[in-house]
Amino acid sequence: MILHLYFARKFLWTFLGIMGVFVVILALVDLVDELQDYPDLPFWDVFEVVLLNLPHANYEILPLVLILASVALFLRLARSSELVVVRASGRSAMRALSAPVTAAALIGVVSVLVFNPLVAASSKRYNDLVNKYNGAGSSALAITADGLWLRQGTESQQTVIHAVSASSDLGTLNDTTFMTFTPAGEPIQRIYAKSAQLGRGEWILHDAKIWHLERDTNPEASSELVERMTLASPLTQERILDSFGKPEYIPIWELPAFIDQLEQAGFTARRYAVWFQMELARPLFFMALVMIAAAYTMRHTRLANTGVSVLSAIMLGFTLHYIRNFAQILGENGQIPVMLAAWAPPVASLLLALGILLHKEDG
Repeated sequence: MILHLYFARKFLWTFLGIMGVFVVILALVDLVDELQDYPDLPFWDVFEVVLLNLPHANYEILPLVLILASVALFLRLARSSELVVVRASGRSAMRALSAPVTAAALIGVVSVLVFNPLVAASSKRYNDLVNKYNGAGSSALAITADGLWLRQGTESQQTVIHAVSASSDLGTLNDTTFMTFTPAGEPIQRIYAKSAQLGRGEWILHDAKIWHLERDTNPEASSELVERMTLASPLTQERILDSFGKPEYIPIWELPAFIDQLEQAGFTARRYAVWFQMELARPLFFMALVMIAAAYTMRHTRLANTGVSVLSAIMLGFTLHYIRNFAQILGENGQIPVMLAAWAPPVASLLLALGILLHKEDG
């Protein structure tokens, strides 16, 4: 037990040390980039943007930090012959590995349950500030049982958009109503369209009917039917999706209810379901990365080509990470089932790491 605590403590301190280095590097790089992007902003406003982006940036590189920490730990143990002493005492390398693997799983659980909500809140605030400083027109989006509600605005007018349903990427709206108001809140016109497709800087409406709502007019008498028309829009597909809420903008505690709300409103929630399951599988993937690093670096430095071993461990870890991201894309696009996209890469990585360990060690 004392030996396991010793290895776990060394692993956690190594992880925290490497994580601290990356936090400083990412903060400095991001600060330089933001100062170039917003030269007219006060320094403290730019610094706030950097701080808000820092949790998300570090959350993304957790797998990299984990595998580097694992490589550093096992190289140090191999060079100090501590692993040789462990084997000589009758303990297998697999048993010595249990403490770092458990610590990696604990890091994964803490990152999902504690760090994830922090990342969600800071990322949402960061996105709002960036849109504000870029001078983008205001927009808002909500999902209800009646469908999708979207608002686009400029200084001269505001438009409320309601759609009964939409495509998965929110680029096409069905059974859509556009209500345009003056800044004082007076209605200008109402447009109903069978479908509305978001183009570059405009909505393309098909099978539309227009009602002019100015005072002293009969809207129905002055209405007109149009087979195809366009409406200027400051919105882009990316901005709508951002307003809709990227999966990482929503705390993991709120994701199940949000997914249910989307499905009840008739919208696809695959993107959010895949993200939710991948977050649940994160501790398993972290365990696999530690085992991969151990498989290549636990041997004594005199018996192994250290440079090749370190490079092999890092490259294999990166490869598994990108395969996991590729599976996420396939799952979001509906090419493979949600559970397969989220859980197959971590489980396969764990089995691969176990196989390599059993091949290299006596067990």
